[in-house]
Amino acid sequence: MWYTDPVATQNLTLSIEKDVLLEARKYALEHDTTVNQLVRDYLADLSGLEGRRRLARERLLAAMDRGIAEVEPITWKREDLYER
Repeated sequence: MWYTDPVATQNLTLSIEKDVLLEARKYALEHDTTVNQLVRDYLADLSGLEGRRRLARERLLAAMDRGIAEVEPITWKREDLYER
């Protein structure tokens, strides 16, 4: 069986003009990040991945607020469980 880790990363080689890379490095430094992270964030935004993650997180939190299982009102007594 083939398993793909959803958070696994792969290397990517890009060709980019030197002046563009220099400006990207400056921008990354000013924003306390890396060019690598800038590219990852851009591609994630482009693919809608972040939006899907946010939606999944919101749905999970809403489900947790509701509880894992919806329980109807209890109409039985404890003693009823042990009657035979």
